[in-house]
Amino acid sequence: MNLHMNPANAEPIRSVNNPRVKAWAALQQKKGRDETGLFLVEGAHLAAEALRSGFEVTEVLYVPGASAAEVVRSAAARAGRGGVPWIAVSEAVMQKIADTRTPQGVAAVVRKREPDLDELLAAAGERFRTPNGLAEPWGGPWVALDAVQDPGNLGTILRSADAAGAAGVLVGHGSADLYNPKTIRACMGSLFRVPAVYCDLREALPRLKAAGVKVFAALLSPSARSCYEADLAGPVCFVLGNEGAGVSPDAAALADEAVVIPMRGGAESLNVAMAATVLLFEALRRREVSPNKNSCPRS
Repeated sequence: MNLHMNPANAEPIRSVNNPRVKAWAALQQKKGRDETGLFLVEGAHLAAEALRSGFEVTEVLYVPGASAAEVVRSAAARAGRGGVPWIAVSEAVMQKIADTRTPQGVAAVVRKREPDLDELLAAAGERFRTPNGLAEPWGGPWVALDAVQDPGNLGTILRSADAAGAAGVLVGHGSADLYNPKTIRACMGSLFRVPAVYCDLREALPRLKAAGVKVFAALLSPSARSCYEADLAGPVCFVLGNEGAGVSPDAAALADEAVVIPMRGGAESLNVAMAATVLLFEALRRREVSPNKNSCPRS
């Protein structure tokens, strides 16, 4: 067994007043995450996802005897992450540092990844290069979030973006924290797979457009075109707005076109995360049937 992996009978940290416990508990707050550059994921699934990803896991916290911890140990071994320190804690300590009411007995402390827009755009170009050397135009669809404030919505959008093979998620000013515990639970590990960056949409959207990505603003407007009629076959980005106010006038003005999801029933609109899912998968469907899937973006 790797020396960093404490044996199952290791004496756990028991005091909730231990300075390390206080530091871990502080990661449930944005201030603590911002000050340290770290965040906490709870449970076997998310801890294993973190270990399988390229994110740096600084330590795994576990309650001795917890079955979830053994699942994560196996995942760490398969991922070649045996050098990550494991720290035994009591159930009381795990309850103190956890955001969930009934923690599973394992959590991981992970270092944030905060790429800038240049890195995200460069990574998108490399990620979707095809075997014949042609670059698919920025891969899958993009999502730009204009002050989407609910962390559950943000997490669900990340999960849908992951499922649809999105090229990236642009998180505009006023949006929820990517590393909020509710965001992390809602995305079910997609945070570790979907490239996401905080940015100023006034800068980011024109850069996408210059690269050949068509920008659509999701608007409840009589002039908006049905998403089923819009030209979504090429590289696209959907701008989704705030839960109450929708897409801001500034962001809408940067779009090439406004689109709307047609409603047949009595509801006026969809939840922003559900709307993002519909648009992403409609774009994916169009790309699957497009005859020009290997065309290159404009320079």
